[in-house]
Amino acid sequence: MLKIIIKLIKYLKWDLSTKSFRFFYLNFFFKDIPGRLGMEIRKLLYERYLRHAGKNLMVYEGVHIRNIDKLSVGDNVALGVNNFIQAAGEVEIGNNAIFAPDVKIWSANHKYDDLEKPIFEQGYDYKKVVIGNNVWIASNVFIMPGAELGDGVVVSAGAVVGAKKIPPYTILAGNPARKIGLRNRKKEAKGK
Repeated sequence: MLKIIIKLIKYLKWDLSTKSFRFFYLNFFFKDIPGRLGMEIRKLLYERYLRHAGKNLMVYEGVHIRNIDKLSVGDNVALGVNNFIQAAGEVEIGNNAIFAPDVKIWSANHKYDDLEKPIFEQGYDYKKVVIGNNVWIASNVFIMPGAELGDGVVVSAGAVVGAKKIPPYTILAGNPARKIGLRNRKKEAKGK
């Protein structure tokens, strides 16, 4: 039993020696604190570990981030309840972007071309995800590696956005996500 405890302590010491694992442990303790207190604690934590953090970051309960040092967020970004961002291939989020609950963003994927090798031995493909300014991502959206969403894009609930460049002010829906409309730029200009 003592050998097992010593082994576990060594794992913990090794984990805490790297910045990304220190973030995992801290996030584990603070990710589900409710209310304004929890949001403020997570904001302070995330600002310390993100590649870039703009002003007025809001982080709701349950957010998970892998490779936080490769995630950049602009001003007035709201990460929604239970968002999961895997930023190994880099993720860049512009200003005034809001994410509803259960949004997932992936920037890396397993390679699987070699039929002679197990997939877990083949490594990863990394593709940056870019999300523009004033973008709204609705609940249960999945954004895949290589996706680029222009300014003002709206993604409807449950959509799956592939590795495409989406023009500004496009409204997307479906699996795979398709353009279902455009936002009215004249109305948006009056609101500024």
